[in-house]
Amino acid sequence: MPQNVLLAEDDRAIRHALERALTLEGYTVTAVADGVEALAQAHRTPPDVLVLDVMMPGIDGLQVCRVLRAEGDRTPILMLTALVETADRIAGLDAGADDYVVKPFDVEEVFARLRALLRRTGNGSFEEDAPAPAPREPRSSGAQVSAAGLRMDIQARRAWRGRRELELTRTEFELLELLVRNAGIVLDHSTIYDRIWGYDFGPGSKNLAVYVGYLRRKLDEPGAPALIHTVRGVGYVLRED
Repeated sequence: MPQNVLLAEDDRAIRHALERALTLEGYTVTAVADGVEALAQAHRTPPDVLVLDVMMPGIDGLQVCRVLRAEGDRTPILMLTALVETADRIAGLDAGADDYVVKPFDVEEVFARLRALLRRTGNGSFEEDAPAPAPREPRSSGAQVSAAGLRMDIQARRAWRGRRELELTRTEFELLELLVRNAGIVLDHSTIYDRIWGYDFGPGSKNLAVYVGYLRRKLDEPGAPALIHTVRGVGYVLRED
């Protein structure tokens, strides 16, 4: 079945071009020009994935994202942004977005990121999107996993450090789960990209570093040891030093 994409972009040329490209790629696309229309359409006919421009008049993409997440809507969201600073990208992730593409973008990158988002939510329908194997044991929907003072209930999608419950986005939860399941093992960048995003965005991408930084801030506790460590030139490891 074709996947339904809700596209919100105020630039008419970009909106029409992306709508046409997505349609030719096999998606069913609903294109709107602002955040108000995006929210109305999302409530009327929930899509499989949203593509939101960050900068739109009235209600912008970040506000749309915050509203949907506050309502408990976990539909994957890809942000389109002309803002390239790390702080701007973190703002999008903080609002609940799952991924972003920086303008000007290659439409093939948009396709790849959409496929990865849909695969992660079990909605992918493309033959080439077979799930990447986990570095260790496969996910068990009823499992509880723990390491380094962290505990995760995979079925309930809840996580704790000690007695403190962590408020995590979907991507943060999956990244933390991968690290906890492989505690003490250094996971390289390519492995993490393949497992979490289903696509290696290359050595120039800051996507993983942004998520790791954001996850570290949520894990940090005064006087407690850091849990996620950088192994320069390789990747990341979870351990309690």
